[in-house]
Amino acid sequence: MVVIGLLAIVFINMNLQILKKPIDRSLSILPGLFLLGAIAFFSLQVHDRTAIHFLNPLLIAVLLGIVVGNTIRVPKIYQPGIQFSMKKILRLSVILLGLKLSFTEVLEIGASNLILVAFSSISTFFLTCWLGKVLKINRNLTQLIAAGTSICGASAIVATNSVIDSSEEDITYAIALITGLGTMAMVSYPLIPTLLQLSPQAFGVWCGASIHEVAQVVAAAFQNGTVSGELATVTKLSRVLLLIPVIFMLSWTNKKTQKPGGFSQVFDAIPWFVLIFGLLTIVNTFKLIPTQLQTSILNWNQFLLCIAMAAMGLKTSFHDLNKIGIKPLYLAILSWLFLALTSLIYIKTFMA
Repeated sequence: MVVIGLLAIVFINMNLQILKKPIDRSLSILPGLFLLGAIAFFSLQVHDRTAIHFLNPLLIAVLLGIVVGNTIRVPKIYQPGIQFSMKKILRLSVILLGLKLSFTEVLEIGASNLILVAFSSISTFFLTCWLGKVLKINRNLTQLIAAGTSICGASAIVATNSVIDSSEEDITYAIALITGLGTMAMVSYPLIPTLLQLSPQAFGVWCGASIHEVAQVVAAAFQNGTVSGELATVTKLSRVLLLIPVIFMLSWTNKKTQKPGGFSQVFDAIPWFVLIFGLLTIVNTFKLIPTQLQTSILNWNQFLLCIAMAAMGLKTSFHDLNKIGIKPLYLAILSWLFLALTSLIYIKTFMA
């Protein structure tokens, strides 16, 4: 509890700075937060209680936000809360994702599988960035798709946006593409192990190494048995840890293109929220937080993520989405196919 309290104080002092603002300005965020909270709550209910529970609640929140934002003119009184959610709540929710991860679990999958995860994910990220240039897709959208495909779907897109500051349309488009392709993988992968003669262990590693979302990995892998499911989950968590170096790299390269050199550039390029994310991962590794409290925090964090995504949706315009075009779809498909085939070839060579 002491560690969590200290981390919260550090985050507030470095990022939120609410206490330094006039009280009336702080209260101005409340209408927007109430609106977004309602959308987030409804999204989670739709996910938990309807037949579309296989969809990520973040995607549901984005889509609901888009519908509301494009059918109703949102009054100005809601804008401070929407902007606050897109920046501050977003980063806080990324930090708390660290409580999902444990270095101990990652090491359990073995050196060979860690090499697979690192090689396939990193090569997919850089290939996607290169293909984005070839297809003349804007840099920010390309990086969102690259992170979402190679690391952990919508969560990686959210975290990446925290350091590259993409448009709402780019974020919405990227989440829709990555979630859609991940759903296709979730449905199609269980049909493959017999066809390709993959052992339960090999199939589990393949799911964890190449399917986009954690929930999609679990849904696909456990259909082939407990061994596949458990190994897939741990393999996927090892991919999620790659978020830390990728966010550092993106933060540095994007700051570098915007500012002159010097110590201030180095300091500004450090994504402090990712450092706190890493600290929480260490805290979770040593089991310093009671399980019940950890579960409660992660449940609330899902709500915070939905709030941030609903804010993105409210600021997204159908007209602006249409201007992006279809090329990003080609990029996302090629990126996923490369990741799936690269990891499958490795597994067939060394595991199957």
